[in-house]
Amino acid sequence: IERSGMGVGSIAIYQNGEQAYSRTFGQKNIPGLSASGGLRYHVGSVTKLLTATLIFKLVDQGGLSLDTRLSEFFPEVPNASKITIGNLLDHTSGLGSYVVKDGEVWVTEQRDPKQLMDLIIKQGIAFEPNQKVAYSNSAYYLLTAILEKIHGRPYHRILEREITGPLVLKDLLSASSKPKNVALPYRYENGSWSQLDKEIVFSNVIGVGDVVATPQSMNKFINYLFNGKVISANSLALMLPVIGREEWGKGIAIWDFDGKIYFGHGGDTLGSHALLLYNMDADISIAYVTNGERIKKEDFIKPLVSLLYEGGLHVPKRK
Repeated sequence: IERSGMGVGSIAIYQNGEQAYSRTFGQKNIPGLSASGGLRYHVGSVTKLLTATLIFKLVDQGGLSLDTRLSEFFPEVPNASKITIGNLLDHTSGLGSYVVKDGEVWVTEQRDPKQLMDLIIKQGIAFEPNQKVAYSNSAYYLLTAILEKIHGRPYHRILEREITGPLVLKDLLSASSKPKNVALPYRYENGSWSQLDKEIVFSNVIGVGDVVATPQSMNKFINYLFNGKVISANSLALMLPVIGREEWGKGIAIWDFDGKIYFGHGGDTLGSHALLLYNMDADISIAYVTNGERIKKEDFIKPLVSLLYEGGLHVPKRK
């Protein structure tokens, strides 16, 4: 991929909670760009996995129920008396995607919270709760706002206190923490790479798609999550989709790579893309991030997963 200029990014594979392989690639193909140590990448909607985890921490602590109605916090939202916290988590609320207005991504400019909430209300509902599944950025915007109301502090402080501080994940931060050493997005056009001229303003998507991280910090988080270091086993089970029946659980999606089942979340901004996956049977996690995509993230990962299982499970060590 690096030799053919097919992408720019980084990948890390963990097994049994330890890094087995890591590689940063493609930076040398862009003049003036270097992959300095600890380079952080925008991970887009992988942020939602963190937000869902924070909600389940409240559930574990008795501060919230999955059956709590949205109307207890935001009665002005259409159907709020019917929509539950569980509906918001698993994309069955019927709410839409506030990041898109009139068919275009409009959060590339600074918007104030009232504008965002007004659009959520205006967009209304597409279906009744539990009627079907439709991915909803608006649902996770509201979950973030609920977290802030209950905790009485901004999202980045909640994240620091509840997850990144206790787990010592210094390279996983919300945009509100003003992280440094963040990879800029690039695009490939007419035979060369150039910096993307417009990206999402991440203060518009706090708790929805604003987090930056290294592949190592992403791997550590998902390993902690699946090994009982963040939430209860009961809550983790509720987060998982049902294999063979559901694509989405409550904050976690499923990927089936030729019978190898991985759980996790993907993320996309206008210029950066990420995938964070965990296989429970082999205790393997994969974190992939790119700030210059020419191969879709799932297409990048699928052959890699196949390589891991050729001739029996084998995770290559980086030389």
